[in-house]
Amino acid sequence: MANTEHTFIALKPNRVQRGLMGEIIKGFEQKRFYLVSLKCIQALEDLRKEHYIDLKDRPLFTWLVKYMHSGPVVAMVWEGLNVVKTLRVMLGETNPVDSKPGTICGDFCIQIGGNIIHGKKDISLWFQPEELVDYKSCAQD
Repeated sequence: MANTEHTFIALKPNRVQRGLMGEIIKGFEQKRFYLVSLKCIQALEDLRKEHYIDLKDRPLFTWLVKYMHSGPVVAMVWEGLNVVKTLRVMLGETNPVDSKPGTICGDFCIQIGGNIIHGKKDISLWFQPEELVDYKSCAQD
């Protein structure tokens, strides 16, 4: 596929605990993106710190690292044409107040610190290469 990209998405603990995972995954599949890896984990502290390393000098850092241990995280890798840009639009703004209705953050998030989804290019941080499945979907034909 031309311009095929991969992106990382994590459903944070409160998203998992609220039982809204299927709805988000369904939305990504309806956009014809392909799930190439998925796992439900209790992230270790080193992984959580590395994931938020860009925020290490902000007061929110310690809270985020602790929050990401408050329950399981569903880590996923998605593939598709312009998947990075498209999923960023589908996610909405980091601040739910600024997110439009119809976006994931706009519909399901209440506050910035507890938003329910995270999209970054952190695939190698959360997944080993052998955990990514390479397949051709019948929908590509």
